[in-house]
This record gives sequence, C-alpha cells and structure tokens, in this order.
Amino acid sequence: MRANDNMRTAAEVLVDQLQVHGVRHVFCVPGESYLAVLDAFHDSELNITVCRQEGGACMMAEAIGKVTGRPGVCFVTRGPGATNASAGIHIARQDSTPLVMFVGQVARDMREREAFQELDYRAVFGSMTKWATEIDDPARVPEIVSRAFHIAANGRPGPVVVAIPEDMLVERVAVSDAPPFALIETAPGPAEMEKFAEMLAAARSPIFLLGGSRWSQAASDSVASFAQKYALPVATTFRRAHLFDALHPSYAGDLGIGPNPKLIERIKGADLVILLGGRLGELPSQSYTLFDIPRPQVPFIHIHPGTEELGRVYSPNLAINATPTAFAAALENLELPQLLHGQAEAAHAEYLDWTEQPTEQPGTVNFGAIMVWLREYLPTDAIICNGAGNYASWIHRFFRMRRFGQHVAPTAGSMGFGVPAAVAMKRLYPDRQVVCVAGDGDFLMNGQEFATAVQYDLPLTILIADNGIYGTIRMHQEREYPGRISATELRNPDFSDYARAFGGFGASVERTEDFPAAFREAEASGKPAIIRLKIDPEAITPVTTLSKIRARSLAERNR
Repeated sequence: MRANDNMRTAAEVLVDQLQVHGVRHVFCVPGESYLAVLDAFHDSELNITVCRQEGGACMMAEAIGKVTGRPGVCFVTRGPGATNASAGIHIARQDSTPLVMFVGQVARDMREREAFQELDYRAVFGSMTKWATEIDDPARVPEIVSRAFHIAANGRPGPVVVAIPEDMLVERVAVSDAPPFALIETAPGPAEMEKFAEMLAAARSPIFLLGGSRWSQAASDSVASFAQKYALPVATTFRRAHLFDALHPSYAGDLGIGPNPKLIERIKGADLVILLGGRLGELPSQSYTLFDIPRPQVPFIHIHPGTEELGRVYSPNLAINATPTAFAAALENLELPQLLHGQAEAAHAEYLDWTEQPTEQPGTVNFGAIMVWLREYLPTDAIICNGAGNYASWIHRFFRMRRFGQHVAPTAGSMGFGVPAAVAMKRLYPDRQVVCVAGDGDFLMNGQEFATAVQYDLPLTILIADNGIYGTIRMHQEREYPGRISATELRNPDFSDYARAFGGFGASVERTEDFPAAFREAEASGKPAIIRLKIDPEAITPVTTLSKIRARSLAERNR
C-alpha cells in the first residue's frame, strides 16, 4: 500500500515507470524475488497476465513487441525463472523485437556467494541482449528503466534484461518519474534518396525484399502504393509475409523455407535488389547462397534502422540508415527521373499460381486444403500465430496474409511460440479472431499456456498438426541417414481430451471435409479451443514425402 508522503518503494517507482512508458500488458510467473513488484501491481492499471512457465511469459511479451513496435514487458524470478525465459530472449534477439524483461535478483549483500538461485545476469544474457544490467540504487530506477526502453525499441530493436535485487525493491525513495520514451525514426537524407531514385530508374528488372521490424500498417501501405505506381515486384522474407498484402498486384511471394522456384529465379535474374528493413539472414538468403558475400553479384541497396547491420554480411552499393516507416514515408514524395515499368504483373501471376490450389498429400487430412479454406473463411484482420516445424510450410505457402501484424511467428525458428503468442494477441486484441497453428511436438513445448487462455477466458483456436513425429528432424534424418530412425517418434495424448481437461473445447479431425464443421463448432463454443488434425507422417512438406526423401538419398549414395 502506498504511503501518503512523496516516498515510494523502488518497486512502486518501477511500476509507475511502466505506466509512464505506455505499457498496457505485463506477463509474468510470480516469484518471491520480486514480491514488492507484485504488490505494486495491485494498485496499478496494468493488465497482468499470470503464465504457467517463464518461457511462455517471455514469448507473450515478445509477441506484443513484435506487433506493436513498443517493448513487450515480462517479469520472471531469479535463477530457473530467468533461464526458462531465455528462449523468448533469443527470439527477440533474432527477430529484432523490442522487449524488456525484469528479473528478480538475490539481495545485494548476498551477491557473488552463489546464493539461492543466484545468477550473473550480465554474463548469462550478455550475448543475447542489446543490454543486460542490474539496478543497485532505487533512485536510479526511472533512469535505467527509461534507458532500457530506448535501447530496446530504437535502432535495430532487441531485448533488454534488467535485474532487480529484492532488497532494493523495498527501499523507499523520493524521485521524479522519467519522461515517456520515444521511438526515433531515422529518416533517409536527400542525397540518399536521389541516389536511390537514380539506381532504381536505371534498372529494368528490380525487386523489393521486405523484412525486419520497425514497420507499421502505414509503412506497408506506402510501399504498396510506390510498388504499384512503378509495377515493382515485392517479396517478403521469412515469416514477414504480413508486411505486404498477398493480393496486391505487386506481390511476388514469400522468400523463406521452400520458396517458389520461380521467385528464386526472378531474384537471381534481377538487375537491382532492394532490401528494406531486414538482415537477409540464413533462411531468406537460402543458406547464404542467393547472393555473393561480401559483395552481391547484383546491384544491392540495403535500408536498415541499425548502422551495425549495414555491410555486416553483404556490402551494399547503397546503404541507407533508416527505419522502414521513415523510408516508406520518403517514398511517398519520390519521383523517378525516368518512367520505370517493372515486372510485377508476371511476378504476381507466378505467386498466385504457386499458392492457388493445395498440393496432393498422403493421408485423409490435407493440411494445404485446410489452409486454403481458412484463408477464404477468416476475416482479413484475423491473426495467425505459430511456432516452428515443417507444418508451418503449409501456412507460408497457402495462407495469404492481408495486413500488417496478421502473422505472429518466430524467424528464430523456436518451437513452442505459437500458443503463448496467441494468448498475447487475444489479450491485446480481444475482438479479433486468433488462430494458432502448431505441430504436435511444437504444441507440447508450451501447451500448458492453454490453461492461461482458459483462466482469462480467451476464445482462441489452436490447430494441432498431429503426425506423431518431430517432422523437421525426421526429414533431415531421412536425407542424411536414410532409414535409420532415431529419437524422432512421439506418443501423443488425445489433444481433444487435453483441451476439455483444462475447461476448453476439444475436437479431432481425421478427414479434410470434416474440418469446416469442427472449426465452426469451436468458434460457437466461445471457449479456448483445440482441434487436433490427424496428419499422415508421410506428408512432410507440400511438395514431397518422407519416402521420396529417403529413396532419393539412398539412390545418391548408391551411385
């Protein structure tokens, strides 16, 4: 309870700073190391979501940061709480997501004795974060929290970890609040835009690649208008399909895992590649084979909010330090010195042809057909969340993203992300439809957060592609060690019973034609729902089967 004088506990000051910086949602697993903060939450206006495991809490915060561009916030306890949360920190790092995680710490007079659950957070998280620090002085809480938010959100966004010793939190102090943090939109200069226009006007087959963070719906719309004006093909990088409307006449497709071969050919044949916002990491670069390193074989323009990323892997012909939002705004007033008419029409036709009809699949449930049904049935503001696994290749190929923030998934390829992300999205947007797509192995890494959905009465729907294997690893296993199956088989529970045990809706689908009715029934229940889809393990990707991969590998070895 707050005192009547001007003195506040450090915990109260901390919670006040969160509100000053515009935080609405906080995700946590409670711990005795930050009891004073839990008490300060009691009198705040923050929406507190209590989670079942720290990894889930951190992933929920990461999902909030991913779609809002403002730091997601979570609180975890010391030692095992912090290490449990590390998966979410790694996702935020690789996905360039603003995130601030507060970690309870042992009392200051016990440090460096390996006290109960003690960790050196600077050492543990130093390589995964933009900044890892500890608050020793309660009077510096406003300063350090403000710095954490500025660092997390600006430049190339990323995670910050702040340790808060439990004895520091209860000290009382008279200190002023910091002003709200601000997003800094680094804009391109006139000379850079002039050079950009010159290079683009001279091209005959240019292509835009969109990726990274620091985007908004307005930025996506501005790029779309510019691309349409000059008929420029636009592709999105791995799990960034929501940056561009899939039905826009300039959309060329998804440059991630298993991309359209015609898109790869188009990029290789381009005479100018413009990368806006992304890093062109291992997956969109097709294991760093698409472009030469350090100087790509094609004229290359790289626009990125972090100067440290410009020239880090690929040396661009033109480097522009700007956020996607600021650069997109600059495009609105850009006129090319000569008329350019790109190849958008042909590129978009190739994309539509690649994604129009589901491919044939072994078994009685065709996951591609389900994705096609969902893309026609769901409203355009529905949100799709997923983690990692081969099942996601059907999302990438057949579900057409229509607006910014519609797809919430980890470019870091972390399993277990989809369920926490779906919970976070339903907390953030209670009136929007949220669908999580998960694999069976993927789901059970954070499936306990289904209990969180039930606790907060969040009617989201989870589709589980149940094929009884760790599919991605089995695929690689069959390619590298054909027929030598080891450590990739799963024995799963009845996922529909699992849902009902928590108080949700559960259904099981064993034929494609039964899915629409099951999905509508899940919606009508008004409860968090799980629909288990019985997928044949042979259906390992939209274009091949395990048996074909095995046979191809054996044939190559017998040559």
